[in-house]
Amino acid sequence: MKRTFKIALVVLCVAALAFAFAPSAFAKKRVIFGGGPAGGTFQVVANGIQTYKPVKAVEAFTVKAQTSAGSTENLRKTETGKQQFSTVYSGQVWQGRNGLLPKDSKIYNNVLAVAWLYGAPAQLIVRAGSGINSVSDLAGKKVGVGNAGSGAFANCEQFFSHMGVWDKIERNAMGYNDAAQAFGNKQLDAFWLFTAFPSGAVIMAAQTNDIDMVDLAADAKKSGYFDKYAYFGELSIPAGTYRGVDKEVMSFQDSALWVANSKVEDDVVYKLLSLIYTDEGLAHMKAMKKTFKNMSIETGSKYIVTPFHPGAEKFWKEKGMLK
Repeated sequence: MKRTFKIALVVLCVAALAFAFAPSAFAKKRVIFGGGPAGGTFQVVANGIQTYKPVKAVEAFTVKAQTSAGSTENLRKTETGKQQFSTVYSGQVWQGRNGLLPKDSKIYNNVLAVAWLYGAPAQLIVRAGSGINSVSDLAGKKVGVGNAGSGAFANCEQFFSHMGVWDKIERNAMGYNDAAQAFGNKQLDAFWLFTAFPSGAVIMAAQTNDIDMVDLAADAKKSGYFDKYAYFGELSIPAGTYRGVDKEVMSFQDSALWVANSKVEDDVVYKLLSLIYTDEGLAHMKAMKKTFKNMSIETGSKYIVTPFHPGAEKFWKEKGMLK
């Protein structure tokens, strides 16, 4: 009886060890992809990559999309490794590497480029007939300036400070959807966005308000903003992008980048790029949001002025996009 019990115990131990060391028993390595607030495109990027079936099927790791305040928070969390991947504006990556972030002289060397995603233009929404034709006209007004910790907020502070109005407005730090709702309730005179168009928040605001947009490029050129911050580029928002705005509106844009912490394994970066930058992967991203219409092998390594992650460098070189 004792011998039978011992044999059974040995069998059970062996079975337990076999199960414990079976490949399926090990939990997948989790990598965090920092997105953004509700109503913003950053979160769509993270969700899009997390939900793509071939990404979900990877055995070595799993991608977890995580909300955040936006670009500035993503930059800091990616630098420290709290997030392995994030979406961050190119200008902030460049400023971080050069110790030029506002009120932050830290050097951010651990944030490396993976791919260019889309161009993100500044947009300033006002009421039609409000008389607000320039950022300078905002003095004394209530303005939604983006979430604290977001790229929208940081770029708003930078531009409005450059224009001399940052300390002359009643600032309301809030996300795009909240700002659109407050604008609709007459609690704001204007709200600022730094995201691809068409923005769902602006569409929402235009459903209940007659809106207009300010020509931000005119302010930028006249004030020397482009000379001081050369990573911004001028662009036009076509007439009819939003209901009631039947004219072309000029603005400026930064680029939204997919970035990675320097300690993320090269194979992880390479694997994700090899899955997303296929015909099927790009179609999946474009189905998530039209903003990603320009994502391609040809654009993925362009417009980037800071170092690539080694895994990304390997991928883009194999595609003939980098020397």
